[in-house]
Amino acid sequence: MSITELSITERWNQVHAPHGTAALRFTHWLDAEPQSYDGVPGRWWAADGLVHGEDVPGLGAVRLEPFTHVTAGELQLRAFARDGALALRVYDPENPDRLRLKAIESFEKDAAWALPGRFVPATAGEERQVRSVDGHESTHSAVGTVAVTIAGDEYHLVVSGDEGGLSAVITDATAADGAYRFRFLPIGEPDAAGATTVDFNQAYLPPCAFSDQYVCPLPPPANRITAAVTAGERRAVRS
Repeated sequence: MSITELSITERWNQVHAPHGTAALRFTHWLDAEPQSYDGVPGRWWAADGLVHGEDVPGLGAVRLEPFTHVTAGELQLRAFARDGALALRVYDPENPDRLRLKAIESFEKDAAWALPGRFVPATAGEERQVRSVDGHESTHSAVGTVAVTIAGDEYHLVVSGDEGGLSAVITDATAADGAYRFRFLPIGEPDAAGATTVDFNQAYLPPCAFSDQYVCPLPPPANRITAAVTAGERRAVRS
């Protein structure tokens, strides 16, 4: 089930569960030398494409493929990979970011923000650069753009995805008025002629809105919308 298909309660549980999105307390990038890291028992290192641990209470030795996890006491320990680098992520129910989270604020749903769009595929072999919130840059195969008119201006949103559906990372003028600085936007599968619907009511907060330990991609210049898009999730509310 995609995020856009979740009920309000399901979305809240996804984020606020003991090992949900907001529970990420540490992302430790590993090297080949076994070391101790903040907030996690044992010693950890990366080798042969796996995350390794030793002397982990209750577990002893641990070997994790990327994007798998184990539980150590109250913690959930997940292996993460990016461009060949491996990290250990520590999900802690006592993470202050999780404990302070009180709600996910959204704009009122407005059918006027479901706009017609047109997908234009990238040319074969075309690439694009993706910059993440931590400054990391990586190269990806370009997928294409979706043309959509917003408040009288035409944009060509850079998208990722495949034939099952597209997505864009966007920012807009609401970011200067208390909304989170950018959002993720799923876009429905285009038809044979490239026609699709860009429904900004489906825009949702990225994981890094709930913990600064994520490495979310930033919006490319083409996806910076000058109008205020008053639809979708707005911000994380904390005490």
